[in-house]
Order: sequence, then structure tokens, then C-alpha cells
Amino acid sequence: MPLVAVTGATGFIGRHLIAALTQAGWRVRLLLRREPSGSGWRQSKPEVVAGALDNSAALARLVEGVDAVIHLAGLIKAARRADFFAVNEQGVARIAQATRRLSPDAHFLQVSSLVAREPLLSDYAASKRAGEAAALDAMGTRTTVLRPPAVYGPGDRETLRFFQVARWPCVPLLGGPDARAALIHVRDVVRLIVTLVAATPRGQVMAAADGQPQGYRWSELLGAAARAVGNPSPRFIEAPQSLLRGVALLGDLARLGGSASMLNSQKLRELRHADWGVASDELAQPDGWSPQFDIDTGFVDAVAWYRSAGWLPG
Repeated sequence: MPLVAVTGATGFIGRHLIAALTQAGWRVRLLLRREPSGSGWRQSKPEVVAGALDNSAALARLVEGVDAVIHLAGLIKAARRADFFAVNEQGVARIAQATRRLSPDAHFLQVSSLVAREPLLSDYAASKRAGEAAALDAMGTRTTVLRPPAVYGPGDRETLRFFQVARWPCVPLLGGPDARAALIHVRDVVRLIVTLVAATPRGQVMAAADGQPQGYRWSELLGAAARAVGNPSPRFIEAPQSLLRGVALLGDLARLGGSASMLNSQKLRELRHADWGVASDELAQPDGWSPQFDIDTGFVDAVAWYRSAGWLPG
């Protein structure tokens, strides 16, 4: 059985990925700072290396003798630009360089983000783009970079907010009328990762999406969310720009005070960017994989899980 080293296993995507890798016949070695909550992850019987991305000895134990590395770990909110780069660039560089030194023939799969396509929008986007460059610089053609768009599904707290808003009689639209955003269900993206890591690496950078890679307008996205939560006829309104800027300003002030805020001026620029669709020439379409969830079936699946977990009312 081939051996894969995985970082970020305690995160939203990581929890789904470990089960999918085990089912596909991989032995799994995890880098963990702490034991995940719940006992489900133990069913995969992973080998565990205690440590973090700034621990050189732990990284060496993690990658030595592996057939592949899937680097999922990353920072999505931070108070300072340097904090983003410390994890999303320097952390990638350290694990990629350790892999080149100890397992040079391994396939290094860097899970980045679609925002890396627009590095000037935010510190986060810039750090993800820099992380891609670090992986490619260290591992060259042994690298695959995957840029997922917004990933949703069971267990995700970030996209939960959209389903909460979709229950309102008046649903605010954050983006302009022509803005589009691609999506992918978490089970589809982990199936894609498992497919890609088993393929021959070619130093490619590619993006993921569901069956509508050109993306969805905000009215389509929140309309599907509203249907999924049982609100079939919401009234859509354009969110007041003054209100959005005010909320973002509070996030900026929190960052100045040293607190990591998810919504700030930079995140608002990301959300309001006009084109988060995926073009055909950047879309990952490996043999043996296709998305199983469209926006309606995927949102229904997510809502069913949220309700079973008590995150949304029935």
C-alpha cells in the first residue's frame, strides 16, 4: 500500500480527505499539533507525527519514505500580513524542501486556493500564490498545485453563514449582478485530490469546480441556498455598500488591535471580485473523476448535515 503524508488533517477538507484516502488504499501519515476531536479519524488508523510546520524534525519524520505528500494546512485569517506568509509560504517551503531532501521522487500535491489567481486582492491571496511558487521551486515537476474555489458541505462553518442568511425574508447579495463564483462540494474535491495524487505529476497548476465551472451569480447561489433551507421565495436586495464597508472597517480595526478577523476590507474585496469562475484551460478534469454534486443536490446535502448537527434549525 502506498504511503501519503498529509497536513491539515484536522480541518474541514482534511477530515473528509483522510477517510477517502484510506478507502482508496493509501496508508496515511499525519502531522498533528493536537488530537482531533471525536473518534472518527481513528478508523483510518493513521500513523501520527506530533508537531507543526515550524518543526524541522517533525517534518523530516513526516515525509521520509513517503510516496506522496498532500499539503492542506494553511492560515485563512490573521492579524498581520507576516502571519499569513509565515504559514502559507514559509510553511510550504519547509515541507517541500524536506520532501525534496528525503523523498525526492514523491508526488507533492499543494492544495492552494482559487484566490491565489488574484494575489493583489489581499494578504491571504498573496500568501497562497507565494506558497504555490515555493512548492514548485522546491519540487519542480513532481508538484501538482490545485486551486479549489469555495468549498462547502458537511462540517463547514464558513459557508454555514450563507445558509443562515438564506432563511431571511430579504436576502442580501454581496456581489454585483454580473459577479460569478465557482463552487465545489467537499466530497467532490476530496475525490479529486485522491485522483490527482495517484496520477503522474507534471508541475501543473489547476483549479477545481463543480459541473458549472463558469460559476454562479450571487442570486443563483443564495437562491439555491434558500431553496435548500425551505425558503423558496426570498426577496433579494443588494447589500448596502456603506453597511459592508462599516462591517469591514470593524474587522480592520480588530486587525490593528492584533485580532484575526475573518471579515475585513481585504476579505470584502475577495468576496466582491467579479470573476471567480474557472476557465476550461485551468480546470482539473482527470480521467476517472467528475463532480457528483450540483449546487442543488450539494446544498440539500449540506443543510441536512447542519440540521442533524444542530447548526441549523429544522
